[in-house]
Amino acid sequence: MINTINMQDMRYLNLFSKITGVSTRYCFKYNESIVFIVPLHLVSKSIGENGKNIRRISETLGKKIKVVFMPESIRDAKKFIGTVISPTEFKDLEFNNNEIIINAGSQNKAALIGREKRRLYELQKIARDFFGKDLKIA
Repeated sequence: MINTINMQDMRYLNLFSKITGVSTRYCFKYNESIVFIVPLHLVSKSIGENGKNIRRISETLGKKIKVVFMPESIRDAKKFIGTVISPTEFKDLEFNNNEIIINAGSQNKAALIGREKRRLYELQKIARDFFGKDLKIA
């Protein structure tokens, strides 16, 4: 899991906890948005009725917000990564010994890599933190 947390992330987590009533220890940035990780049974509570909690956090921070379920094991990697990178899609996800390989079409591959490989580096950090594996895009 995630090893260190900076003060800005701590502020995001505190705001999330105050507004939603759901306490979490995990958040990260992906594609200019902030992604909060909560247990599966608390996702709907954290989003709020008609998304009011997420809208309130988004207006306060001025950033796009996503709430994603906490992956239980490597089996949840496909759904977890798919939710994080949404609306971009991928064809398939493969697991080798120590790496996760995302197979995507040419348009989606470019979107997943991003300008100056910024999104690729963010995804690699997410894969290392949550699954302990390297990530490649094919």
